[in-house]
Amino acid sequence: MEWYDGPRKGLAVIDGVPHYFEGRNYDHADEADEYDVWSAGDAAVAMEREQWAIFANWNERREAGAVDLGSHPGSGGVDARYDELDVLLAPYRQAPDGAQRLAGEMRFDDGAGYRADGVGYWFRWRPVS
Repeated sequence: MEWYDGPRKGLAVIDGVPHYFEGRNYDHADEADEYDVWSAGDAAVAMEREQWAIFANWNERREAGAVDLGSHPGSGGVDARYDELDVLLAPYRQAPDGAQRLAGEMRFDDGAGYRADGVGYWFRWRPVS
């Protein structure tokens, strides 16, 4: 998951099927809710969940004061499996030609922002008019 003034890239379940999403425009607020969306296969989802679990575990330890930001697994060279998953997932994370274009309306839930089973928000997806 990538965040910049809101979710920019990640996984979402759309109509019961896991999909990747990527924000179409980082610089224009009027287009901030539009995303390219494409199906994520079972193998990619399993690897994404594994990598997310590594991050969520680290974040829990960071919030408890046990580790600092310098130990973030996404920093490169900190967690070998996290780095390996980055390489394996790179082709899946690229929007294919013909990716669907949807608008996402985000809402926060009452849970922790980063947890092993996901994030503290959800999307309502709709076609772009």
